[in-house]
Amino acid sequence: MPELPRLGGDGWESLYLDGEWKTTAERFTIEDPYEREGIASVSKATEDTVDEAYEVAANAQREWEQIQPQRRAEVIQEAIGVIEERHEELVELLAREAGGTRLKAEIELDIATGMMEVAAGFPFDSAGQHDRSTIPGKENVVKREPVGVVGVISPWNFPFHLSMRAVAPALALGNAVVLKPASDTPVTGGLALARIFEEAGLPEGLLNVVPGRGSEIGDRVAGHEIPRVIAFTGSTPVGRGVASQAAEALSMPAMELGGNNAHIVLEDADLDQAVNAGAFGSFVHQGQVCISINRHLVHESLYDDYVAALADKAQSLPVGDPKDGDTVVGPIINESQRDQMIEYIEETVNEGATLEAGGEFDGLVVEPTVLSGVENDMAAACNEHFGPVAPVIPFADDEEAISLANATEYGLSGSVHSTDRERAERVADRVDTGMIHINDQPINDEPHIPFGGVGASGIGRYNGEAIKEELTTTKWISIQREEREYPF
Repeated sequence: MPELPRLGGDGWESLYLDGEWKTTAERFTIEDPYEREGIASVSKATEDTVDEAYEVAANAQREWEQIQPQRRAEVIQEAIGVIEERHEELVELLAREAGGTRLKAEIELDIATGMMEVAAGFPFDSAGQHDRSTIPGKENVVKREPVGVVGVISPWNFPFHLSMRAVAPALALGNAVVLKPASDTPVTGGLALARIFEEAGLPEGLLNVVPGRGSEIGDRVAGHEIPRVIAFTGSTPVGRGVASQAAEALSMPAMELGGNNAHIVLEDADLDQAVNAGAFGSFVHQGQVCISINRHLVHESLYDDYVAALADKAQSLPVGDPKDGDTVVGPIINESQRDQMIEYIEETVNEGATLEAGGEFDGLVVEPTVLSGVENDMAAACNEHFGPVAPVIPFADDEEAISLANATEYGLSGSVHSTDRERAERVADRVDTGMIHINDQPINDEPHIPFGGVGASGIGRYNGEAIKEELTTTKWISIQREEREYPF
């Protein structure tokens, strides 16, 4: 089994179309966010490439839909085996392209393969159902069928996992896929998946990868007439545009968008547990997680102790090169993301908050930052800062905590800490969010549990039975077994 090419040399210059690696005249360069150097020159897809990819996918899908379910399951299982064989190579790719630490890469690969294991069972349990009829002598059969072609637009923060969670179930259910990875991570979000499925024996044309900038080909991917589902993960402003394009083409938008997740610490919480959870939820992968903690809401009786402990924790975390196995906080993905979060930090301090830890940066490495004296409408709290930034906001009682948590258009994830489980559940029930975790932090993703948000955090759900609903459609066939009497 040949090794995956390393970044920094040749091997990732081609896009993947109809089972072939094709090089185009126009390229774009991707950079190592820590070393700040070019590590690959990737072929750039055009709108014509997107058209061809969708046509190829539609042609290949017709036969794939009819193939035996065990063959589809086998391909997914073979792909899992390739990932396990290529584990260290993928960890290195994620470090160099996405700035992911080893901890983050291990989490990402574990979640991705878990979702693939679940998806491998889909070909055998998607047949549909028989239902009774209100008409005498009639039988109803409701078949569940693949939608056909799925367009996938994936982000740069967890590129492998967030591409695979749509690609693997789509293929397992009998669909074909056109995948546009983020331009910051075309390898780990797209081309590496193509190599993995190629090694796994996926027939040609069923997975096509079209790298390129969203500003140049995003509208064509999202608004094309061939796909029946557009699966998008990314920011809410971009997601609104993608959903609009998909809806115009009468494709179903499956949108997992931004968040402004609250970590609520009630006065009877275990302080150490809440701080440890809060640090992980804010600082893992530099806070570049849609379900990371955006705001720490802490009861005023615990507030000072919580801030002090969280600041100490932040200052103790190893920062720097993600290729160093001890590093916890690596680089931000690019300058624009870094500059935006630094601006939020500076604005929040100018608005009256106190910088308790961090606030500085070296290249793209931003120190884990803790801010006290924060109010809900300050820049680092009301915006999705998407960085290693922990604004801590005090509250007086449960009602105020709930009100503060819900004072946002987003509703993705959250967490509540209390030693009184029933009380924590009462608070959790009233937080307007698609997911919430008691005595934990918001970064949780399990392959068999529905994943998604409400409000500006998206449409639809990923994982388990929920993603089957997104990537299949139903067909009603009725059979009149006995002669039917009509009124005329």
